[in-house]
Amino acid sequence: MYKSLLVDKNEQGYQTLLTELSDDFLTEGDVLVDVAFSTINYKDALAITGKAPVVRQFPLVPGIDFAGTVAQSAHAHFKAGDKVLLNGFGVGEKHHGGLAQKARVNGDWLIPLPAAISAEQAMVIGTAGYTAMLCVIALEKHNIKPESGDVLVTGATGGVGSWAVKILSELGYRVVASTGSMAQSDYLKSLGASEIIDRAELSQPGKPLMKERWAAAIDSVGSTTLANVCASIQYGGAVAACGLAQGMDFPATVAPFILRGVSLLGVDSVMRPLQDRIEAWERLAQMDMADYIDAIATKITLHECVAKADELLKGQITGRLLVDVNA
Repeated sequence: MYKSLLVDKNEQGYQTLLTELSDDFLTEGDVLVDVAFSTINYKDALAITGKAPVVRQFPLVPGIDFAGTVAQSAHAHFKAGDKVLLNGFGVGEKHHGGLAQKARVNGDWLIPLPAAISAEQAMVIGTAGYTAMLCVIALEKHNIKPESGDVLVTGATGGVGSWAVKILSELGYRVVASTGSMAQSDYLKSLGASEIIDRAELSQPGKPLMKERWAAAIDSVGSTTLANVCASIQYGGAVAACGLAQGMDFPATVAPFILRGVSLLGVDSVMRPLQDRIEAWERLAQMDMADYIDAIATKITLHECVAKADELLKGQITGRLLVDVNA
């Protein structure tokens, strides 16, 4: 038996509860992992609370991330005792996820835990930091450099946004952070933001082309905000888009793309090829951010996940929620 969070949907409605499951409940896969830590991302919070249709089958163990130790393996690349981590691949959506003490998965979804970071640190980074690094790499491949000019980060106090601000500033970029919580300005400055703007500047309908303000941007908001960001990028710049907090729509014109040569770079973290994942995690592991990782982590238990997920969706969580599944 092992402890797990479990979401279900039946005649009583949508339910999330802490329970004990037998090994028979584990899904098919060639690697069994003893999970050490997981985390709660925005998508996890939606799954736990049922506020959006993230979960595709019921009952299901939520949690799109986990880190732990291989207990059993029939996969060529992993053996018992290996330290591993997982992000995405539908885990926590249509396959049992990381908010449990055990997970059996397809070994092709796992990557080795970089030696320079612990399982605990990896889950403070989580999909949020991993996605932010994918966005930074996308901009770098578009030849965006610190000397190119300011880089805007929208949704800057969120998980992806906070990590994007931190990573960019550590790499020498001048970062402009857009937030709906100006009270968090000191927090954003502590991450390395040089300038803070109110999200209201970008969240209302604007013109097809606006003043050129930024060399590039990382956007986790979507909708009208993304349209305005694209309309405000300097000639030849780029926007890495990875989220839809404001909405899935994109009420824009082609003007920024054909008149200013702006590039819109879509960044997916769920089905990302293995080599891209390894590159992103190795880059994260190479950065000297241990103090920052410790400072932003709030460690919770499986028992606290439901309440904390609700707080996260209400914007009441700053930093990262680290889930010790064995506490």
